[in-house]
Amino acid sequence: MKSQLSSILLLFVSTVASASVFIPDPLPKAPEPIEDILRLQIFLDSQLFGPGKVDGRPGDITNKALERYQRAKGLPVTDVAGHELDLSSVPENYTTYTIRAEDLKFVGDLPSQPEAQSKKKYLPYDSVLEFLTERFHCSPELLTHINLPTKMSSLKAGDTVKVPNVQPFLIEELTQIASLPEVPEFLSRVIKIDTREKILGVWEGENLLASLPITPGSGRLATPPGKWRILGIAQMPTFRWDKSVLEYGVRSDKYYELPIGPNNPVGVMWIGLNRPGIGIHGTNSPQTIGRSSSHGCMRTANWDVVRLVKLITKGMTVVIEGPEPERRAPEPEAIVPVATVRPAIPVEEPKRKFKWFWQKK
Repeated sequence: MKSQLSSILLLFVSTVASASVFIPDPLPKAPEPIEDILRLQIFLDSQLFGPGKVDGRPGDITNKALERYQRAKGLPVTDVAGHELDLSSVPENYTTYTIRAEDLKFVGDLPSQPEAQSKKKYLPYDSVLEFLTERFHCSPELLTHINLPTKMSSLKAGDTVKVPNVQPFLIEELTQIASLPEVPEFLSRVIKIDTREKILGVWEGENLLASLPITPGSGRLATPPGKWRILGIAQMPTFRWDKSVLEYGVRSDKYYELPIGPNNPVGVMWIGLNRPGIGIHGTNSPQTIGRSSSHGCMRTANWDVVRLVKLITKGMTVVIEGPEPERRAPEPEAIVPVATVRPAIPVEEPKRKFKWFWQKK
């Protein structure tokens, strides 16, 4: 009997241990991942409760994602080390990926300055490493570490690499769509954004369907709080780069029209609101999401925004909470974005450019 009780107790302890996260003290030197945290991040990412970049390291964005997932599912709220989530849907932390020749057409020369970028037809990934980090939602440091001693700068078609076991972001599936069609059954949903917490949530009544980290504006260019509406969603937009707009919120005559591509400043999606110049969009800097500030819009990782648009529709309400932009004088003119779209691979420039219906013809 005593032996049987001991076995039951051992089984209970083992079960509890498997349901929690082991965080070593001290932490291993970065970027070595903590496998339990990596598995939790992969799970949360799969549920669209974004932990930001997958890196296997503890942090505030992962903590917020876990808490919001637990609350959404009616589970006890715990810290990362004490969670009791069923992670059986993530049987392995890693998988492998073999680089294809067709992947390389999305990698190429990327000038650093807007003037030079505006002369290109496409803004590609600047390396195979960047292509892989976006495809598998992870940090370059993690990918480099788990593939040692492979030199990531020497990757070529045919090479096989170890990657996090996430749903891949497929840049090759994105085609020209000027405005995604309305989905009537989604109109009752609401996007709620907290710019202080740097979090976006998609709500259906009292149910939180998804939660993503964002980078909002701050200071004079803070994202404006209020109740707004989605006017349209464009896939593969171009971007009107205007230093005066970015620094002062005032439109000028000196600007550059930047072409499509994953390294376009607004990424691969533009979700325009009925507040001129303000939208939710992708980014060319996914590693900084939730850790920096923008010029007024709300940006999130390309791998998140392409999944977000599958849950929303034009006409939906967007509620933004946070501080008002700081006062500035004189008041700037209204900023109207130029959101044109072109195919997701380099092609000849179209003769006519798409314009949103609120823009002047």
